[in-house]
Amino acid sequence: MLIFPTVVAAEIMRNYTFIILLLLKAAFVNPFYLPGLTPVNFCPKEMEKPNCKSDIKVYVNRLNSKNTILDYEYHDFDFCLGNEDDDTPVENLGQVLFGERIRPSPYKINFLKNETCRLLCSKFYDRKVVTDVRKLRRLKHGITKGYYHHWIVDNLPVTFCVSHGVCFNGFPMGTTALDIIGGSSGKNGYGEVYLFNHVDFIIEYRDLSHDPNYFDDPVGGRIISVKVVPSSLNHIKEDSLDCDNSEMLNLNDDFHDMKIIYTYSVKFIKTDIKWASRWDYILNSKSTTSIQWFGITNSILIVLFLTGMIGVIFLRTLRRDISRYNQFDSSDDVQEEFGWKLVHGDVFRPPACRLLLSVFLGSGAQILCMVFVTLVLACLGFLSPARRGALMTCGVALYVCFGFVNGYVSATFYKAFGGTLWKKNIFLSAVLCPGIIFAGFFLCNIILWSQSSSAAIPFSTLLLLLFLWFGVSTPLTYLGAFLAFQRSRWSYPVRTNQIPRQIPPQPFFSKPLPATVMAGILPFGSIYVQMFFMFNSLW
Repeated sequence: MLIFPTVVAAEIMRNYTFIILLLLKAAFVNPFYLPGLTPVNFCPKEMEKPNCKSDIKVYVNRLNSKNTILDYEYHDFDFCLGNEDDDTPVENLGQVLFGERIRPSPYKINFLKNETCRLLCSKFYDRKVVTDVRKLRRLKHGITKGYYHHWIVDNLPVTFCVSHGVCFNGFPMGTTALDIIGGSSGKNGYGEVYLFNHVDFIIEYRDLSHDPNYFDDPVGGRIISVKVVPSSLNHIKEDSLDCDNSEMLNLNDDFHDMKIIYTYSVKFIKTDIKWASRWDYILNSKSTTSIQWFGITNSILIVLFLTGMIGVIFLRTLRRDISRYNQFDSSDDVQEEFGWKLVHGDVFRPPACRLLLSVFLGSGAQILCMVFVTLVLACLGFLSPARRGALMTCGVALYVCFGFVNGYVSATFYKAFGGTLWKKNIFLSAVLCPGIIFAGFFLCNIILWSQSSSAAIPFSTLLLLLFLWFGVSTPLTYLGAFLAFQRSRWSYPVRTNQIPRQIPPQPFFSKPLPATVMAGILPFGSIYVQMFFMFNSLW
């Protein structure tokens, strides 16, 4: 009688011993972040080494605005340009599709070297020269439209913090309202246009003395955050710069020639934040967090409302039908079919547009698999914000590879529906939905080309997309469809009636178009807020 309890106790002790040994082993394991990037060490100029550089490169990216869909490159405006001989980062497919145009900048920053009001360049505009007037108008247009700079330092976006915990990726070209930068409207009012021609770089770093791998040589550090404070300063001469000047640079002076002097300052601040957590203050910014929580709550409430409403309808219908079935169970009279029994012989009848339905089912399965795998990889950290363009690159690659799923699902359903035009089914599965997407994409690209926007995709990238479509996705679609047609057709549990049952006249709201609109409003309301923030973060 005591054998079984003894065996159970021994098994429990064995499991506890295994767990304790596993925890002890984990205590001596050095964790590492597989999907992450290698940190870059920086040193002062006099202590520079091959693995510890002193030059901190500042890269400029496209300028965009929430008020317009047109993005422009940095050199489309008359700013100070970097050296053309400097290395330009190689952009992947995702960055090109997102319209990123990363270029070297003229800003020179050395690690731990503070700068105060350093000259960058100067621009002179003659009111009598047409090209100079156009350049000034373009600057004013960018400011009034709310265009933002997007700079990159050590693979980090340069941020602009308006208050504690509220930071934005990028900073504006200028302002037309003085209260935005802490002033008052005063006599200038809100109609004036001020250019931010001075930036203060605030670079937070963590020294290497905290890293056990650098205890023997704790010289240098790693960049944790880069923030800027833009200012509008009306400098008079290059040899007498005064960044404490309170007078602002007004671009609305249409009567005199203008000289714009660009300057910058650099300040290094030591911090205890770990390098692995340097993205936290950007991702946890309060500017959108509260609104996102509102959107999530709104989505949950709508989903619960829809689920409860549909559940109540089904429950009432089932109870009514079951009670009627029970009333006729004891009767030997001929029972008239009612309820769900009326359509049991038409449930598996092939739809009218079986070809298009099967094609759309295959394309939906392809997109579903792509989204699911992308979310899994993103949750694992492989698609972190530190890997620029990785999300879009991964999405395009997975969409192309899952062409196999498209062909397999489409052919399986088309065969189950009793279709015979299998060649047309395979062709439409490979061409229809991607063709619609590519046609809309190409049309938008032509519009962006006509407006000289940097968001326009280069012709070489379009050729690459066509190759991925016809060279990779289409063959995989044909392969999946071929394997699906080799399988036997599905067997249905209920025999389909030869004569379709007549459908009585339906009310107006049950017709296809009104029913589609009414059925789609609530699901759309549950996701549109999240989709807004998702696309806003992507673009």
